[in-house]
Amino acid sequence: MASTLVIAIVFVLDVVAFSLAVAAEQRRNHATRVPDPATNSSHCLYDSDIATGLGVGSFLFLLAGQLLIMAVTRCLCCGKALRPSSSRTWAIVFFITCWVFFIIAEICLLAGSARNAYHTKSTILPNPLPSCATMRKGIFGAGAAFVVFTGIVSVLFYLSHSKAKDTPGPYARDSGIRMGSL
Repeated sequence: MASTLVIAIVFVLDVVAFSLAVAAEQRRNHATRVPDPATNSSHCLYDSDIATGLGVGSFLFLLAGQLLIMAVTRCLCCGKALRPSSSRTWAIVFFITCWVFFIIAEICLLAGSARNAYHTKSTILPNPLPSCATMRKGIFGAGAAFVVFTGIVSVLFYLSHSKAKDTPGPYARDSGIRMGSL
């Protein structure tokens, strides 16, 4: 039987991961070009790096939720085999989908955090006026979307796994033909 405590904990972890990813998208780095009249050049000035920490925090909360689901279900590959049923089929489909969404979300969050932490340090000459390197808009947003997808599919996987585990076998007793009396 599926545990409501596990579902609640995973839900809270995923909501926190989503919130941190959205906050990271809102607080990502912005750069301004500051002119230096003494050298007739300019340099990039970046605001705070809080989005990097928010992205890493979202990464870790999503990882914790995924590890909890995989530990409780024994990652579908360890432990007792599931009984043949439609629940087992759905558990396998949700397991694969959950991992695909999880990997995409983690890549978005990790890449966004790494790119947000990158600052160009060189001075920029007036010609040709290149822009200061900043992260593209939407990386953390995509990570937040895949955090939601991962949360939904991981709970569906857990419910299908629990139902397939608790389903009784097709035969309650020995189904073999006894031939000892012949």
